[in-house]
Amino acid sequence: MTDAGMEPKVEEPKVVVAHREHLWWLLAEASQLEHMIMCQYLFAQFSLKDRTDETLTPEQGEAVERWAKVLQGIAIEEMLHFALVSNLMSAIGAAPVLSRPNFPQRSGYFPAGLQLDLLPFGDQALLHFLFLERPEGLERADAREFDHEGPTRDPVVESEWLPRGQEFATVGHLYRGIAEGLRTLSARLGEHAVFIGHPRGQATPELFDWPQMVAVSDLASGLAAVEEIIEQGEGAQGNWSHAHYGRFLRIWEEYQQLRRLDPSFEPARPVQAAFLRQPYDIATPCPLITDPQAREVAELAIIAYEVALQVLLRFFTHTDETDEQLRALVSASLRLMAGVLKPLATALTALAVGPEHPGMTAGFAFEMYYAMSNTVPDREPAWAILHERADVLARRCIELAATDAALPATVKEAGDQATAIATTLRAHVPEVLLPRT
Repeated sequence: MTDAGMEPKVEEPKVVVAHREHLWWLLAEASQLEHMIMCQYLFAQFSLKDRTDETLTPEQGEAVERWAKVLQGIAIEEMLHFALVSNLMSAIGAAPVLSRPNFPQRSGYFPAGLQLDLLPFGDQALLHFLFLERPEGLERADAREFDHEGPTRDPVVESEWLPRGQEFATVGHLYRGIAEGLRTLSARLGEHAVFIGHPRGQATPELFDWPQMVAVSDLASGLAAVEEIIEQGEGAQGNWSHAHYGRFLRIWEEYQQLRRLDPSFEPARPVQAAFLRQPYDIATPCPLITDPQAREVAELAIIAYEVALQVLLRFFTHTDETDEQLRALVSASLRLMAGVLKPLATALTALAVGPEHPGMTAGFAFEMYYAMSNTVPDREPAWAILHERADVLARRCIELAATDAALPATVKEAGDQATAIATTLRAHVPEVLLPRT
């Protein structure tokens, strides 16, 4: 497969890793990028119409369903990438990062050439995804609404002891810099001094049921984790046909073909990323949801997202949990994303934003209403908090479904899923710490 959108190789700045803090910073940035890129793909997936939508022909409906599965599969792999980065961080003695800035991030937080926003499925979203996943050393245009003009970060020199952001042109460029940093530090300090993390802090193939998961304990496994991320995203040594880049390219080509056959074909709902309140870390006014029903569903989705992150963070920063408890945390995080957040966020896209945005439906903005922080180190109170939040989510879903018959049926279904998750978590909480019923 060839891609006419590709341009010749461009010169890329060197990513400098002179000591552990440089590597720590780069891995934290990679973690936030994987998290936010995953959110972008999920947002596009949630925006797609159901194949039973009367505006779609059978052929179009089949294509939309197929694209949704591809988007979900790639988003799951982005979660795998996040877990691999977390393994790398744990291996070098750093705590994994789940906190991130709110959308949109058009410039300033990451390098000017790497901007992120939530776009409904369509031509511009696909061009943006292709831009993000493009192989290292090659350029293509981003979606038209992204302006990559802006100040570049000054190069880091090896004599600097305080870490700071560095320039990287692509995600693959960042990871190859991380890989070279692992080699540099291992040669200078010795692998035993670089990879100091405890093996119990690692996500393993057995716990996550992902054969591609790499537990990091030394330079070889660290480099294998980095290479797994690069291969899935841009492809190994230019072989990107089955990587994220190639899969997005096939969707884009099929989408263009269907549009040529039917210029009125619109696979996505008129979705707009909207918040319950102005994000605490965004200065520019953002669209707010004012429709009462949509606000109720958006609130539930935000709680589901928060609890999923808290459960996942507990896994990566656990203390004396048993293997059974670690498996329960992994299962709960995945079930919260697939069985609770996904149906709520999808249902939201059929509800109006509010009269201030006529004709637009609400898109889940993956709202972070505070900087994500960890629970206390002690296991029992940490699990008590996780159970409490899951129980609040379950009760709220069920209460709303019972009092508002006009809400989508998926709200009650999400509540049932959250109830089962809360019950699982409750089994690991001492009775004395449980709230009164």
